[in-house]
Amino acid sequence: MLGMAVDRTTLLTMYRDMWTIRLFEDAMAAAYLEGKQPVFNIAAGPVPGEMHLAAGQEPVAVGVCAHLRREDAVAGTHRPHHFAIAKGMDLRRMAAEIFGKVTGLGRGKGGHMHLFDPETHFGCGGIVGAGIPHAVGAALAFKKQGRDNVAVAFFGDGAANQGAFHEGLNLAALWKLPVIFVVEDNAWAISVPKAKSTAIASNADRAAAYGIPGVYVGENDALAVYEAAGEAVARARRGEGPTLLEVKTDRYYGHFQGDPEVYRPKDEVPRLKANDPIDRLGRRILETGAGTQADLDAAREEARAKVDDAFRFARESPYPSPEEALMHVFAE
Repeated sequence: MLGMAVDRTTLLTMYRDMWTIRLFEDAMAAAYLEGKQPVFNIAAGPVPGEMHLAAGQEPVAVGVCAHLRREDAVAGTHRPHHFAIAKGMDLRRMAAEIFGKVTGLGRGKGGHMHLFDPETHFGCGGIVGAGIPHAVGAALAFKKQGRDNVAVAFFGDGAANQGAFHEGLNLAALWKLPVIFVVEDNAWAISVPKAKSTAIASNADRAAAYGIPGVYVGENDALAVYEAAGEAVARARRGEGPTLLEVKTDRYYGHFQGDPEVYRPKDEVPRLKANDPIDRLGRRILETGAGTQADLDAAREEARAKVDDAFRFARESPYPSPEEALMHVFAE
């Protein structure tokens, strides 16, 4: 049972944001395959390069980001779209960036793994675990400035075995920094199950080594994440230091688009979808009387319209001119 009160506006906003993420990822999956079939060619189509999608993992993003202010900092991963959307990134500029268009966040130069937005204080990168020290640095800056802002580092269970994880937790605990470390456990570190890569069952237990709280959320449930994250964010804002959260979540797509997923049981994804987190939140809203079916339908249609608009904007935007290659680079 959820102990933290959640108002109607927050519930419906979370529901809408989860649908925005899901529809964006599904639309990107379709757009990414354009020109890449029948023989997969990673360089072909309107969205070349790698693509990592987060459908099914919406609760981690919305449950945490519902507590954040615009000025709070978020460091995402190589699978970043759900975090960026939940943090409030402009969907048009985000889509345009992924399509390599000049109207994108980085004028089309960063692509989907390098979304950077000063307006929402969001950044991400393709190096596993690299966002952890970035979040620690932002938290250190907040503390030195005397501000009650917080920083959040999202990363996968595989990244919890990187040196940056232990270095980041150690410094954050030592300096009592306002940072929340969020392990997104989707059961796979690329194609390796956690049981074959990690010595303990729960990464949240590692918090004890640094004298900070470690909280495990064992269900892919937006409200359970919301409650755990609320306590962690409030603790950080009070100046009481970092928290390590681990959330069990579900990855519906492969590690990357084009992943043959031979390592995965054939029935795994259908089983996961039977307990879809968006449907679960919708049922909770109806059961508690926080909203009606009409409210849920309206939220979903708002999300659909927003995603359709973003993709239309991205496709219609121009590509950078050749001269752009010499802009925004270091030169003597």
